[in-house]
Amino acid sequence: MRNTLKATTLESKLPLLAVEHGCIISKDADITVAFEVALPELFTVTSQEYEAMHGAWCKAIKVLPHYSVVHKQDWFVSEKYRPELQKDDLSFLDRSFERHFNERPYLSHKCYLFLTKTTKERARQQSNFSTLCRGRITPKELNHEMIVKFMESVEQFERIINDTGYIKLRRMSDDELIGTDKASGLIEKYMSLSMEDVSCLEDIDLSAQQMRIGDKMLCLHTLSDTDDLPAKVSTDNRYERLSTDRSDCRLSFASPVGLLLPCNHIYNQYILIDDHDENLAKFEKTARNMNSLSRYSRSNAINKEWIDRYLNEAHSYGLTSVRCHVNIMAWSDDTEELRRIKNDVGGQLATMGCMPRHNTIDCPTLFWSAMPGNEADFPAEESFYTFIEPATCFFTAETNYRSSLSPFGIKMVDRLTGKPIHLDISDEPMKRGVTTNRNKFILGPSGSGKSFFTNHFVRQYYEQGAHILLIDTGNSYEGLCNLIHNKTHGEDGVYYTYTEDSPISFNPFYTDDGVFDVEKKDSIKTLLLTLWKSEDDRVTKTESGELGSALSMFLDKMNKDKDIVPCFNSFYEFMRDEYRQEMAQRPIPIYKQDFDIDNFLTTLRQYYHGGRFDFLLNSKENIDLLGKRFIVFEIDSIKDNKELFPVVTIIIMEAFINKMRRLKGIRKVLICEEAWL
Repeated sequence: MRNTLKATTLESKLPLLAVEHGCIISKDADITVAFEVALPELFTVTSQEYEAMHGAWCKAIKVLPHYSVVHKQDWFVSEKYRPELQKDDLSFLDRSFERHFNERPYLSHKCYLFLTKTTKERARQQSNFSTLCRGRITPKELNHEMIVKFMESVEQFERIINDTGYIKLRRMSDDELIGTDKASGLIEKYMSLSMEDVSCLEDIDLSAQQMRIGDKMLCLHTLSDTDDLPAKVSTDNRYERLSTDRSDCRLSFASPVGLLLPCNHIYNQYILIDDHDENLAKFEKTARNMNSLSRYSRSNAINKEWIDRYLNEAHSYGLTSVRCHVNIMAWSDDTEELRRIKNDVGGQLATMGCMPRHNTIDCPTLFWSAMPGNEADFPAEESFYTFIEPATCFFTAETNYRSSLSPFGIKMVDRLTGKPIHLDISDEPMKRGVTTNRNKFILGPSGSGKSFFTNHFVRQYYEQGAHILLIDTGNSYEGLCNLIHNKTHGEDGVYYTYTEDSPISFNPFYTDDGVFDVEKKDSIKTLLLTLWKSEDDRVTKTESGELGSALSMFLDKMNKDKDIVPCFNSFYEFMRDEYRQEMAQRPIPIYKQDFDIDNFLTTLRQYYHGGRFDFLLNSKENIDLLGKRFIVFEIDSIKDNKELFPVVTIIIMEAFINKMRRLKGIRKVLICEEAWL
């Protein structure tokens, strides 16, 4: 039996000649410039922003010369999450989080853009003239003048796209294209359909039934005929799964064959720029021929009508005639999975309004022409005529969520795949100009997970050195506070709550370092005035001044005499025994209508030893809240108590303001739970 297998080496068929100065040179003297494209994140783009990006693509494409090829290539490769368990500073919960998501599958996305300048002859060649079918390729000489003009237009193209602020193009280097001794280049990765480093290239089987690269079996779906296209295209569509009656979630028109297609695939989008005037002249000639043949066939008359409409659109609105092609190249090493992938790709194309067409015959030539730098080898018969505006609607316009570069942040997961990402929601939005402050508002109906998220949020902020002060209703943070309290052996994690057996208590007169600055003194004075006066009573300047003077005298005495116990009882006794006597000895008398110290002592008697609220301001646990990084005030049981609630509120504000004033360069977080509207 004779062996009929026809095999050749990749080196003999490779259409690329060299990579120099970031440009790929083909043996047919075509020049290609490669970019890596950074797109906006999924579900973060509005309809107006999609329109702005679409307009930028259209403007940029118009600056390219005739017989250029715009090839946008999106890689979607299935990967598995690798946990960061090697870090030494991981807490128990962080380590559990990483283990939970170990090997979680997700779709990695890379986007590339290739701009190619070719010739008129190469732009019109069909698949039977592909470099795959040629025995030997003789390198041709480059046209220096053509290269200079093309590179100028490429620079303009790059500037237009980058100026949008939504899309970023980065010119790829020679090493990124052809690789180094340690890392594979993009061309190598494409020839093996792998985004990982390639140790050696695999065999490529170009049989008529199915194309294979190593163990990977390919299936190709194309949009190369106007009959396969939807009746209408747009820049973006409504994503029903995440939209409501009051809000729209928008995705690009091509998103169903992008991140929403959960399999290994490459989405190729081509726009081939010919001579616009020559195209219209050709259509004019075809329309006249169809008109002369219309009496022989009604289809000729219909074709003539469609051509006239195309020409009218071009002339009326100044649209540029181009050719377009779109294909989805998916692969798998399992036959059953490949069958499922074929159905998935066809289904996603159908959701776009397209007619799915599984192309087996042209799969090798389309794979070959999608090679970075070989765009000029694209078979002309696989394209359809349209305008730039509808053609760019087939561009994908979003990527998956990216981890923040900032070292500070929290762990969240990708909404689409569940892959963990590191997200900075405090500093990075300010640096990017998204917001002007770090305030946050967590909104949602009952049971939607607000407290669950806040627990996750504050735990990670605490573990990164932030000071957390929580006002809780419903004991949502008692467990986390106890965890921190036990982990720090009682050094941190302070939980204030009110019960009959263990009422809430503070000591505003105690600090670890004995420092009472202006803000601290003012907060204590405000607390005393609140306890003394009712809501309707007006505080005079004399009352405020006398109380401030008394407080300063007491603090000075307490600072000199260390035997004095810092608490409200000591202050009350000072006012009763010493300050009243000092007032009586003044040369200028203080009348009761100016400052009634007896009324003050009588009103605050209930907070002194033996009074009904003697527990409130005389805590025996001398805790200075300034140094505690996790504090929870559970106020559910006292929020309706007119005596206790104002005092607790002032204590909370005093604690946080003291942190703000004195802890410079440290992140502070104040959280109010259950802010009902």
